[in-house]
Amino acid sequence: EVQLVESGGGLVQAGESLTLSCAVSGFTFDDYAIGWFRQVPGKEREGISCISTANGNTYYADSMKGRFTISSDNAKKTVYLQMSSLKPEDSAVYYCAAPVMLGTCPDLDLYEYDYWGQGTQVTVSS
Repeated sequence: EVQLVESGGGLVQAGESLTLSCAVSGFTFDDYAIGWFRQVPGKEREGISCISTANGNTYYADSMKGRFTISSDNAKKTVYLQMSSLKPEDSAVYYCAAPVMLGTCPDLDLYEYDYWGQGTQVTVSS
């Protein structure tokens, strides 16, 4: 089955950078899409970005443009989320996810995504 595993979270100080990884396995085809989401306790899960391995196209939520960059190493079957100038309000559990049928990115609506990782915690101290 499809499996997504996030890693790279941890505790950082405000202003520092982190790169999260999403290891992808189980797809029987080469083209798929991976999105990044985050969730703060008590709030809805929100979309950050998506990348398509079919064409390399990326999509960002308007509120996430600037400090977050998504990329993919297709040979390693790993998708990355680079985060810079981190702020305390960026503290959240970060998830990667995949739609089952699409090789291109849908909207960043969590209901479009079928497979989810377990999440990795990012905590930004002031």
